[in-house]
Amino acid sequence: MSTAEFNSSLQEAISTLRPFAARLTKGGDETDDLIQDTMLKAFSNRERFSEGTNLKAWLYTIMKNTFITNYQRMLRRNTIVDTTDNLFFMNLNAERSTQNDALSVFMSEDINKALYKVEEIYRTPFVMYFRGFKYHEISERLKIPIGTVKNRIHIARKELKDYLIAYAN
Repeated sequence: MSTAEFNSSLQEAISTLRPFAARLTKGGDETDDLIQDTMLKAFSNRERFSEGTNLKAWLYTIMKNTFITNYQRMLRRNTIVDTTDNLFFMNLNAERSTQNDALSVFMSEDINKALYKVEEIYRTPFVMYFRGFKYHEISERLKIPIGTVKNRIHIARKELKDYLIAYAN
């Protein structure tokens, strides 16, 4: 694939990348920055692209990895390492350090109330997944197929989202 063809393919892919970038960054200028970073990395690494493979999948992977790298970099910038003998790590986040805990208590109460409005058949796999169980572990413990587990977790999330609409933004 020539450089001109590759550039043309990249330009065509931008419109399909935008929704994914917006979901990762929650919109705004960060979306455009992520797309720009992805395109820059794709162009500068075009020799690594194997012709005949899925260009969009390659771009999605670059975008996801770029987002994760930027996010981790931002977290590291907000972390201070204490070099005393105890070696404690403090994660400083200005937004959280100034908030009142009462809001999080109310949110937790609302989430728990909403969770118990969800039917138990959907709530149980969701809570297990939330606590760190993998799909196959939930499937084995509840003796249901993995597809059913995924479906029930999806339904529970959807119902919780509807119940917690007040916290949408």
